Amino acid sequence: MNKSELERTARSLVVKGKGILAADESLRSTERRFARYHVEHIPENRRLYRDMMFTTPGLEEYISGVILFDESIRQTAHDGSPFPEYLVKKGIIPGIKVDGGFVDLPGFPGEKITEGLDGLSARLAEYRGLGARFAKWRAVIAIGENIPSQFCMRANAHALARYAACCQAADIVPIVEPDVLIIGDHSIERCEEVSTEMLSTTFRELKKANVYLEGTLLKPNMVLPGKDAPRQASNAEVAEATLRTLKRTVPAAVPGVVFLSGGQGSVPAAANLNAMVRMGGGPWELSFSYLRALADPAFDVWRGNSESFDAAQKVFYHRARLTAAARKGEYQPSMEAMES
Repeated sequence: MNKSELERTARSLVVKGKGILAADESLRSTERRFARYHVEHIPENRRLYRDMMFTTPGLEEYISGVILFDESIRQTAHDGSPFPEYLVKKGIIPGIKVDGGFVDLPGFPGEKITEGLDGLSARLAEYRGLGARFAKWRAVIAIGENIPSQFCMRANAHALARYAACCQAADIVPIVEPDVLIIGDHSIERCEEVSTEMLSTTFRELKKANVYLEGTLLKPNMVLPGKDAPRQASNAEVAEATLRTLKRTVPAAVPGVVFLSGGQGSVPAAANLNAMVRMGGGPWELSFSYLRALADPAFDVWRGNSESFDAAQKVFYHRARLTAAARKGEYQPSMEAMES
């Protein structure tokens, strides 16, 4: 383990004014996205979709790293260079999603466990050879009647810790993602309770696994009410609850917290992050690791049409600029309007 390299990479990913593009959609996810716009789900169209994002002029002004998928780390940009090589030339750090997705947790109806530990060390060695310098593993925690269970949280936290230790042995920075889902009608108070427990459990397991926290990033959910909750929360309420949760659970040794958007739209994802930064944040850098909150507006313009490629890139750049402004506490709703 090269601790100095791990820490240097982790801090570069949370450099002030920039965040991470989580372009790590699985084939199942891209198929759903493409189907909504009747775009043929073939490798070349998936390559063009990623090319639209990665080759956006000026993207490096606001994006520090890009999380790739097994397919995209092997694909090329329009100039023929592999995506990882193209990103490095722009000063953007390539990363890779390494989990195998989640499945039902046997004996615990409604709960999931993430797979992918088998063969992980060999895959990490290959991905590092392909250019990846950081990785991501997502665990999903649902809130519902009598869930989540302690067993589910411990099992997922243990897997996150084993993954993180494998990453660091390969000199790859792990992004640890315990995602308490927004699905449901639960209150913001219930989300805070579960998020606090899940983060506490995760860091206990990371400690047991001798994970080097200074070379690790956390990708948590924001503390939000369920999307079907009768009462939604203001930006200030979300910021206060999220910061309170983080301060109770996340060691100061962690260089940065890179939030997932978790099904929020582009504007709420920016506004909630902005509110947290304005409240003073914490001992860690507060940043973002978004996909839908960055890419959805651009995909809506592109829709697989080559004639809309440039227009989609302008929308993507605009969204990245606004999200990066939120990361500095400088976002204003008036910034949403694009210049013609």
